This record gives sequence, C-alpha cells and structure tokens, in this order.
Amino acid sequence: MSADAMPARVRWLAFAVLCLGDLMIVLDSTIVNVALPTIRENLGFTEGALVWVVNAYLLTFGGFLLLGGRLADIYGQRRLFLIGLSVFTLASLACGLANGQTMLIVARAVQGLGAAVVSAVALSLIMALFPEGPGRVRAMGYFGFVMAGGGSIGVLLGGLLTSAFDWRSIFLVNIPVGIVVFIASRRLLPADPARTARQKLDVAGAVTVTGALLLAVYAIIDGETAGWASAQTLGLLAAAIALLVTFVVIEARAPAPLAPLGLFRRRNLATANAVAILWAAAMFAWFFLSALYLQLVLGYDPLRVGLAFLPANIIMGAFSYTFSARLVNRFGIARPLAAGLAFASAGLVLFSFAPADGSFLIHVLPAMLLLGLGAGMAFNPVLLAAMSDVAPDQSGLASGLVNTAFMMGGSLGLAILASIAASRTGGMLEAGAAAPEALAAGYNAAFLAGAVCAALAAALAIGLLRVSAPPAEGAAPAAH
Repeated sequence: MSADAMPARVRWLAFAVLCLGDLMIVLDSTIVNVALPTIRENLGFTEGALVWVVNAYLLTFGGFLLLGGRLADIYGQRRLFLIGLSVFTLASLACGLANGQTMLIVARAVQGLGAAVVSAVALSLIMALFPEGPGRVRAMGYFGFVMAGGGSIGVLLGGLLTSAFDWRSIFLVNIPVGIVVFIASRRLLPADPARTARQKLDVAGAVTVTGALLLAVYAIIDGETAGWASAQTLGLLAAAIALLVTFVVIEARAPAPLAPLGLFRRRNLATANAVAILWAAAMFAWFFLSALYLQLVLGYDPLRVGLAFLPANIIMGAFSYTFSARLVNRFGIARPLAAGLAFASAGLVLFSFAPADGSFLIHVLPAMLLLGLGAGMAFNPVLLAAMSDVAPDQSGLASGLVNTAFMMGGSLGLAILASIAASRTGGMLEAGAAAPEALAAGYNAAFLAGAVCAALAAALAIGLLRVSAPPAEGAAPAAH
C-alpha cells in the first residue's frame, strides 16, 4: 500500500512504529553509560579500553549516516530500514551475550552501523507518510521529542535495568522491541515505489565520504585521550579533510553522484545543518555535563540523575506536540526555532551559575525546565527546515545529512566543551580550590560556552531560514 492510500489510523500506527525503532537507537547512545562500571568489573576492562564500549558505537553511527541515507534513496527506504533494524537487533543480542572485551566492542560497532541506517531512513519515511501541512508538523513534533528526550530517558532506564538485573539487560531489552518493530514495519510501512531504472551507487564517493566521516569522528572522540595538538589527532583530521576534498571533486564529475553538490546550495538545508551542529553542541553540554555535575558535584546516584531529567522530558513531550506544532502552523519555522534555541541558551546560562553546594529546586530545576521547553520547541522546526526543499528521491540523503550534522556537532561540541571544563577545573585545583568547587567552576564555563552555541544557532535560524508556515488542512501545499 502506498502512503497516499493509507487510512489515517494506519498512517499513525506506522509512524508510531518508526518512532519506537528510532527511540531504541537514541536510547542506546546513552543507556550504556550507567552500566560502564559494572561492565568494566565483569569483563576486566582497563579504563582506556572501557571508553570504546561507547566510542565503537559512536564511530560507526556517525561514519555511516550519510551512506545509509543515500542507500535508502537508491534501494528503497522500507527495505533499508528493515535491514538496518535487523543488524541492530542481532548486534544487540551479541552485546548481551558477549563473554569478552573484543566481542562486546565489535558488537557495539555493528550496532552503530545498524543504528546509522535506521536513524538516517526513519526521518525520510516519516516525511513520506505525511504530506506538507499540520499533520506533518504534529508528526515531527512527536519525532522531535523522541530525538530530544531519548538520551535522558536512556540514563533513567539504564539505571533501572542495571539495578534490577545486570548490565546485559540494557542490550537484551532491544531484542523483543526490535522483533516487534520489524514485524509491525513489514505490515504497516508503505511499500517502496517501483523503480523503472536502478540507480547505481557512486562507490568512489561512498568510500571517500564514509572514510572522511569515520576518521573525523575517531579524531574527535579520541582527541581528549590522544591530545588535541597531538600528531595522531591532527593527522586524522588532515586525512579526513583530504578525503572530503576528494569526495567533492568526485561528486563534481560523477554522472550519478552520491550527494549532488547542488543539494548543498539549498539555503534551508544548509542553514538547518549549521543550526543542527551548534544546537547539538549545546544539547550535549546540557545533557552530559549536567549529568556529571549532578553526579560528581552534588553526589547523585545514577537513578537520581535520571529522575532529575524527568521534568525536562515531560516539558519536552508536551511542547513538542501541542505548543511547538501550533507555533509552526501559525508562524512558520524560523521564529519558533529561534525562540526555542533562545530558551535553551537561557537555561544553559542559568546552569553556568550552579554552585558546588547547589540546590535542585533553585539551581537545577529552573534550568532543566527552560532547556526542556527549548528542546521541545526547536527539534520539530529544525527537522522540518532540513527537509523542506528537498525532492522525495533525495529525502534519505537529506535525512542522513541532518543526522550527521547532529552527530558531528554533538561529538565535536562535547569534546571542546569538556576540554573547556577540564582546563577551568585544572586551573582552580592548581590555585588551591577544593575538588567540588573546581569541578563546578569547570562545568559552569562549559555551560556558558554551550549557551553561546545555542544563541548563535538562534541567530542563524532567524536570519537565514526562509520557510513559510505550512498550509492549513486541505489547502494546496506551497510551491518551493
């Protein structure tokens, strides 16, 4: 059944299935963090090797997003979604059954590969399910909540599962969910349209851009350990840039390019990706660094850290659907996006004043509520902007681009902001400050840098985006 012929009830059921599949992917980015101490003890990881339980996933996830989106455009979005989901679910089983370090790290890398395909394709499938208008805005509101809130939900769920069972449960819980999503997807997702002529994959372009992303992600996630000015980090970044330049040259000459260069001249897509990079840096500053502040400065256990994020998640859920959708329908995309980013910036500014003896009600909750409001307002418009002027046969690529922007912005932003925090903390310790005060000062500096990123993203959104409000129900869509 095609998307156009689907009854509204079936359409929303298919959408719920896509959200559940993507939620599983987003959760897995953070759910493992709470269980790392237990994994280290059980499998005998060293401190240096343990980080690759997280980094192996992030490396392949970030490296294959763009290729996964383009493969879906060529070979069928539904088909690639099912393949990616199968890879992710089977890799989750391997993670849960891992009896050694190598097996777990390799399985996590394969998990990231499946996650890249699912994440890149889910957004384009949602855009295919809903034509332009309020229905698409509502759907993107829900999807934005999954993207924005999934990470913090993962911390809470990881704490609950690890406390009730053991670390293997955080991976094995994906098995029944993956099976349900696979069966439901086969029944509910619209069939891939018939293709009269099979497009060829631009192999040279695929190899160079994927290699560039893999090297860049590796340089970023290992930069803190190897040193930002080390030969390894600078060499990897230089190699990534060289491959990226090679990719651009290939795309300019290829008869069927992986990423047509004209796509990057689309104003809304380019702006949305720039906003996504800055917004992801701010979000990572909030999510990861506030979790560290709660745990290392205020002394919260993992479960309390997860519960501390609940107010923000509730606000995100409410505003992603009701408030954000209404604002987009009335005012278009740019102003609600800029307003949401401004709220997020204000929340990070509040966090930058949180002291070592901070109170949850005074120093944490108000900032959490502002950030939840900002995330709830901003994710819906930024995703809509990225897909607003892209042809259907390039939606997978555009989805892969915006997801890559989030991934790269978050990874690079976190690395830079963590370095800012570490530098400030180190200076305070050398000056004789106590550890809690030094840590709080470091996190405050990073929160302030994150606030600047969110403010810059807001300025880009209001200054450069040119997307009108969606048409009312039943109205003809605006021409692009």
